[in-house]
Formats: sequence, structure tokens, C-alpha cells
Amino acid sequence: MSRRARVSPAEAGLPDGGARRRTPGLRREEVAVLAGVGVSWYQWLEQGRDITVSPQVLDSVARVLRLSPAERRHLYVLAALNPPPLEAAPEDLDMCHGLRRLIDAWMPFPAHIMDQYWNTVMWNDAAAIVLGMRKEIVQNCLIAFFTDPLYRSRSKRWEELAPKIVAQFRSACSECPDDEGFRAVVEEAKELSPEFAELWERRDILPGGQNRKEMEHPLVGTLVVEATQLRVPARPDLVIVMHTPLPEADTAEKLEWLVSPEGRRGAMYPVAG
Repeated sequence: MSRRARVSPAEAGLPDGGARRRTPGLRREEVAVLAGVGVSWYQWLEQGRDITVSPQVLDSVARVLRLSPAERRHLYVLAALNPPPLEAAPEDLDMCHGLRRLIDAWMPFPAHIMDQYWNTVMWNDAAAIVLGMRKEIVQNCLIAFFTDPLYRSRSKRWEELAPKIVAQFRSACSECPDDEGFRAVVEEAKELSPEFAELWERRDILPGGQNRKEMEHPLVGTLVVEATQLRVPARPDLVIVMHTPLPEADTAEKLEWLVSPEGRRGAMYPVAG
């Protein structure tokens, strides 16, 4: 009722006829007509009666009432239906500037952001120096994990981490089982990497969380970090991956040196490995 009161007839594409209304916004009958449902049924819906509701009808009502993605999901919950996948509202699509500030503030530790398909959106300088993120490789974290020789040469326990990575990607796929974008990534990864194809057929599934990574950097030696996946509710299409140094192998001090002017100068010269 509160959302119905916020939508004017003009916003809904109806003539107001110049008549004064007793209540602001749309009438129940107008919402019912615009949504293609019966007036009595819509009244029962507002009253919270025990009626059968389909996702298609709720989507029609949400469209007429101009509900935001979050409000649409809430409507599904109120109707005791499984809510649709999270999606970003138009007004939140410019959050990337703030997220860029976030990962840059994480320096000297690596951080990057990927979309729902694990395509790389952005990374900070430490991710480039430590993880080898760069423009000339495939910009998908799953495919790069299996195909980038630089990353693989630095990963000390690649074979142990690979099954977890594949299982976590399958978990991400399960949130949108009919999404062609996920299917395209999987097919490309299968074509490029027999190792991925074998692991994918195991059908293991793990939620995205934390992964321990041990790396051998050519300039400073062993680095041990913990990669944590973070989600921002307003941007459910993005995943922030923050790498935190673990108290082993003087990792924090080494990372600080790698991003220092001296460390950056050292990275300009070829080093074995």
C-alpha cells in the first residue's frame, strides 16, 4: 500500500482526468488492471490473505509499483516464495569509484575485484606485483588460474588449491543455473585446460570464503597470504578479493618492500623464475 501511494497516475501512464483523489498514488483497481490481475485478487494480496501467488504475477505488480530490486526481493519474501537473485539497482552502478578507493587503500597488500563470472574488473598495484595480474592475459580469474604460466610458477601449492577454486566457481554458478555467461566461462576453461575439465567433472561445490595461498616471488621468496572473498549487498554482481598477509615468512614486510620505490625498481629487471 505504501508503494502504491508513491506512484502517480502520470508515472504509471494513466490520465488523471483532473479529478481530485482522496488518496495519493494509484488506486487498487488501477494497479490490478496495469498488472493484468483481478481487482479482488489484488485486494487480497494487499491484505495478506492466503492465496496462490506466482512469480510472474509478483513481477507484474513490482513493475507497476516501480519497486527497486531490493523491494522486489522483499515482495517475494512476503509472499513466501524463493526470492529472485540479487541485482544491482541503477543508482548503485557507480559504486566502482568507491571500490577502487577501497582496494587502493588496502595497499601494500594485494586486492582485486571480479564480476559474477569471475572476470577481472580492477586490481591494485600489489595484485599486479605479487599475483601477476596484467592486461595482456585472459581477464577471467578462473581461466587465468589454469592458463597463466606466471601465476602458476609462483603458486607453491597450486595442485592443492585448484580443486577448491573449481568447487567455489561451481557454487557461484549454482546461484544462476541457467545463466549463459557461466556456461561460456566453463566451456572456454574446458577447452583451454584438461586439468580444469577433470576437476569440473567431480561436481564438488564449496562456498566462496577464504583460501590460503603460498607463493614464491622471484624477488623476495616465499609469501603466505589469505584470500578472502567479500560481497557488497548493493553490488551483488561484484566480488572483492582481499589478500591478508599471514604471520609466516615475514610476508607483511616483504609485501611492503615490493611496493616500495626500491622494490618497484627491482621488478624492472629480469629475474629468473
